[in-house]
Amino acid sequence: MEKVLVIAGPTGVGKTSLSVELAKACKGEVISGDSMQVYKEMSIGTAKITKEEMQDIPHYLIDLCSFTEEYNVKIFQEKAREYIQKITKSERLPIICGGTGLYIKSCLYDYKFVDQKEDSDFMKFLTERSEDELWGMLSVIDPKACENLHPHNRQRIVRALAMAHAGEKKSEIVEAQEHQPVYDAYIIGLTMDRQRLYEKINARVDQMMKQGLLQEIEQLHNRYADVWELQSFQGIGYKEWKNYFQGSDDVNTCVESIKKNSRNFAKRQYTWFRNQMQVHWYDVEAENYKEQILNDVKAWMES
Repeated sequence: MEKVLVIAGPTGVGKTSLSVELAKACKGEVISGDSMQVYKEMSIGTAKITKEEMQDIPHYLIDLCSFTEEYNVKIFQEKAREYIQKITKSERLPIICGGTGLYIKSCLYDYKFVDQKEDSDFMKFLTERSEDELWGMLSVIDPKACENLHPHNRQRIVRALAMAHAGEKKSEIVEAQEHQPVYDAYIIGLTMDRQRLYEKINARVDQMMKQGLLQEIEQLHNRYADVWELQSFQGIGYKEWKNYFQGSDDVNTCVESIKKNSRNFAKRQYTWFRNQMQVHWYDVEAENYKEQILNDVKAWMES
């Protein structure tokens, strides 16, 4: 099995900087496991790594497509596996770094995605429903799918409803798959005191505002009238601005919403990684934690 190193954990915990350090120490190259950093025009709100921060380490699946284009877990799985093969052939270590749990799991395990023809009338019907209505529908049609979805994750709820409408429930497709690992993966999970993490997240959002987050969104809004309907604008840091541009929220309200949603997302990331994969957890506030990680990774590489 090909070896793949994974760096996971909640937003703002320090995954990006560690990925570069480990890439330098272990002759690695980094594959982004983030669902938002693929968009070329969206850098501030996604906390995208800069060229300087990359320190000449090759990075993949960053700035891959335009914010108007579709990007999903199936595309990620295909491209990430291509890069894993490419990096391994060059006798380097593939390092997946990111906090989008489903993306990472889909790559490491034998997930299979079903292509389905879209019923445009049904999809139009779904777009006209509220989040509560969609969640209620899915709770009746495929209650097992609800166990692994957040009630406000509109995109994935709509996907599950479309799958059921096409004749195959999401939960049945998942249960039919064995979800066996396809790589020899060592998964690093970064953690820290929850309250201090939330403080870091709040400070990070404030820094994004200083860097020009609102101006970034204004530019994209001016370029594309229906920007709020795009998949790219369903991400935290972007979707919260809809009410501001429609005149019902002020800047401070939007910023506080981003902070709150980011903190809640961090909670869900912890829960997801703890329940879905075998993760080796490291406290970033512990003394010599990086040295411990490096020793463990080198032992795994030699095994």
